[in-house]
Amino acid sequence: MRVLVISWEYPPHLQGGLGRHVSELLPALCRHPDMVIHVVTPQHSGGEAYEAHGNLIVHRVNTSLLTRDHAAGGETTFFENVLHVNKSLEQFIELIWQQVGGFDLIHAHDWLVSFAASAVHRTYDVPLIVTFHATERGRNRGWLSSTLSQQIHDAELGLTQTATRLITVSNYMRNEVQSFFGVNPDKVRVIPNGVNTTPFDEQRGRDHRLERQRYALPEEPIVFHIGRLVHEKGVRVLVEAIPFILNAFPEARFVIAGRGPLLETLQQRVAALQISHKVYFPGFVSDDEAVGLFCIADVAVFPSLYEPFGVVALEAMAAHTPLVVTSVGGLAEVAEHDKTAVTVFPDDAGSLAWGISKVLREPETARVRADDAYRMVREIYSWDVIAGSTLAVYQEVVPGA
Repeated sequence: MRVLVISWEYPPHLQGGLGRHVSELLPALCRHPDMVIHVVTPQHSGGEAYEAHGNLIVHRVNTSLLTRDHAAGGETTFFENVLHVNKSLEQFIELIWQQVGGFDLIHAHDWLVSFAASAVHRTYDVPLIVTFHATERGRNRGWLSSTLSQQIHDAELGLTQTATRLITVSNYMRNEVQSFFGVNPDKVRVIPNGVNTTPFDEQRGRDHRLERQRYALPEEPIVFHIGRLVHEKGVRVLVEAIPFILNAFPEARFVIAGRGPLLETLQQRVAALQISHKVYFPGFVSDDEAVGLFCIADVAVFPSLYEPFGVVALEAMAAHTPLVVTSVGGLAEVAEHDKTAVTVFPDDAGSLAWGISKVLREPETARVRADDAYRMVREIYSWDVIAGSTLAVYQEVVPGA
């Protein structure tokens, strides 16, 4: 089976869970015999224009306009850039389509590549599978707050109407897609994100004492968060909870890794609360550094307000790190309270402080939960399992391939 994958993100360009999902799923799919995958992606952050890794071929398309993060402003410019990039992707795909002799199906990820995916689907009349990782209306709690939001929603609606099958990363996302777009339930398949435990297994065997000294003294517990610093991730709630946690655990340290438009606002609020000496914002960290931080943390916390799935929760579980999450969206499907995590109310600093304090107060119980969570991700959320479920969807739309 020859599959064309179209994704806005692919290493080295990674902004969030979507890029990680694609970069882990494709090698797992390619372990199946007779599978050949060509991934086409914009050359946003470097990388070779062409790479071949066995039966996984990567094409990074050089587009002449630079895109901008719409959270930083410039709505019209951002959307026009997306259209331009999609046109470039479409033209490139037309070239390689002829070179490789066509594809059996197209698999696109989210709305950012929707225009190219839909155009190629119409031109060559092959099945189109679309994975929804989030929706614009969901990120905005049901509202379309701007012209850009409406444009994104319209692009998502077009995808749901055009696609042969839709994949959502959680039951929560399935319900959201059906509710927002009126999709026939028979068209939707739920396949979760996965996690590769190997990097975590390798790092857990290392001595992390020197690394840990960068952030805390041996007796000081580390509370760790990583992700894009945007409203829906709930980092503001974490900052507001810190004084309550420090009342009970004055020795605690907080590491909030990642970049995003809220960084300066969060730093200012930390200063106003007079807790700057307790909170460290390292900014962007590499994948290897992130794995190390998970391994040295005493608790990982993800207080999302909106979360279609939550790959970072799986990463904490893969690291045997005790976990505190809000019971929202896909997180509520992954994390079971008092079984694999401590779950708390969303947008509630007091509830979040209670959950983090519970983990710090009961380290042995927290360790048992973390071990149970690790076993769960190995059994249910391995990429080989996820790839098998994805292949089954492919075979639905290309019988006999």
